[in-house]
Amino acid sequence: MTRFRRYLYWNYDRISAGRNWLTRRLTPTAILLMVVLVAAGSLGADTSLSLAYQAFAFLLCLLMVAWASRWFFRGSFGVRRDLPRLASIGVTLAYEVKVTNQSHRRQRGLWLMEDLEDPRPTQWEFDHIAEPDEARRPWPDRRSGYYRWMWITSQKRKAKIVQQPIPDLPPSGEGLVRMEFVPRRRGVLAFRGATVACPDVFGIFRTCRSIEVRQTVLILPKRYKVPVLALAGTRKYQPRGVALASSVGESEEFMSLRDYRPGDPWRHIHWNSWAKTGKPIVKEFADEFFVRHALVLDTFTREPFSELLEEAVAVAASFVCALPAQDALLDLLFVGPQAYCFTSGRGLAQAEQMLEILAAVPACMDRPFETLQQLVFSHAQALSGCICVFLAWDQLRQELVSGLKALGIPMRVFVVVKAGETLEPGPLSDQPECFHPLEIDHIQETLNRL
Repeated sequence: MTRFRRYLYWNYDRISAGRNWLTRRLTPTAILLMVVLVAAGSLGADTSLSLAYQAFAFLLCLLMVAWASRWFFRGSFGVRRDLPRLASIGVTLAYEVKVTNQSHRRQRGLWLMEDLEDPRPTQWEFDHIAEPDEARRPWPDRRSGYYRWMWITSQKRKAKIVQQPIPDLPPSGEGLVRMEFVPRRRGVLAFRGATVACPDVFGIFRTCRSIEVRQTVLILPKRYKVPVLALAGTRKYQPRGVALASSVGESEEFMSLRDYRPGDPWRHIHWNSWAKTGKPIVKEFADEFFVRHALVLDTFTREPFSELLEEAVAVAASFVCALPAQDALLDLLFVGPQAYCFTSGRGLAQAEQMLEILAAVPACMDRPFETLQQLVFSHAQALSGCICVFLAWDQLRQELVSGLKALGIPMRVFVVVKAGETLEPGPLSDQPECFHPLEIDHIQETLNRL
């Protein structure tokens, strides 16, 4: 079976590479002529009954001359992108590409194609990652692996950028090309380079010149419109304060002395140090009491391309943008290769930085759920409230909610479920308004009712 899988993988890999190669080099005219060539060849097989063989011979010679003329193309180009650093799922990203003609001949009829990261699956992915509901397919389809190959490729493809025409380039001149695309999946979209394609004299085949121009753009998660949740928690004492937080707490802890900066309050001036140094010195404080919320993101799944995880990340990103950053701290807690806690608000990381973190959150497939439980309870004493976004509602997740409830921490629990799945509140049966199943394809409607 392993040898057969390797054989299938090799075939699909070669076919995919060949299809990509032909797509770039064949124009619509070439495809039309090839269809006519095959038809003329079929009709003109018997030269005594039909003259179609003459059309076949003419088209064959035309295609051969057009193919041979590709080798006489002499063009050299430079490419520079004006690419933004960030993009968002579902939002059109437009950017400009400057193409430079480095030859001494005018170039006409050029096309620009972007070379993105290769979306084809690896051998391990082809062997171990199954298409959802693959078991329902007929046995020949399961054994061939064709639909699995196509599904993994579609899941790894973060964007599709349509080729665009390049304006005529004078000798040693430049031209601007506007490109745009709609990101499909979050994460880092890698540009390996760009390809400039030039058709032959008949406009049948293209000659391609690839230029290595490596760049990346980070695709942020999708966001929903969510209301600002008013959790009932109060300020909690932070034993070590937050060193960079703004001074709006209920009490302050002295940290150190530093030079005066415009805008510092006069009541913080340390007069003795000013007298000794001859320049104004102020006292720096750290607040000890804060409203501190936790956003717990469940990443535990057996599927590396989980739709539930993508929607959970989108919900978490929506709350990151909705929670007021100036009045409270927000701890983002999740487990990837290790347990992570990132804090935003009150002079620390901003919402955009948290979105960048969420854009790279991976599925956790090799750690137990207890890792997240330990992470959450280690921060529980300092929390004023908690928002949990789960991928399931099993015993382990209910135990986590029960533990937080026993500590008196107000919470909202969101569980992303498949279409048609219903859930019971479990430990939140006495607080049903705090439990929210989010059915895929109807998440925005549910969030609108909060």
